[in-house]
Amino acid sequence: QVQLVESGGGLVRAGGSLRLSCAASGRTFSSYVMGWFRQAPGKEREFVAAITWNDSTGYGDSMKGRFTISRDNPKNTIYLQMNSLKVEDTAVYYCAVDRKTYYSSRWTPEPRNYDYWGQGTQVTVSS
Repeated sequence: QVQLVESGGGLVRAGGSLRLSCAASGRTFSSYVMGWFRQAPGKEREFVAAITWNDSTGYGDSMKGRFTISRDNPKNTIYLQMNSLKVEDTAVYYCAVDRKTYYSSRWTPEPRNYDYWGQGTQVTVSS
């Protein structure tokens, strides 16, 4: 049974940093694209970042220069380092896997393309 478990969320002041983790179990995902998304109340799920099997990365426009996605394949885990956080970064953050991307260097920002999802972790940025 595939399971993705996010952790590391919490309350932080604007300008601060958080590091999210997503640990996968039940299957190895080192050869697939994994991504981070977020969803704020009343808004659609938004692409945050993605990473391919060979560490090619992509980011949403408002995250570039502030967020960094990385992966630790032996641990079957991805991370999201978030710096210079803003109030508008407040959301539930989800990790996901696109199982159609076996050894692919192409990632997509579309949530509907991702097949496995975690339960999410809340990030709240206060002013």
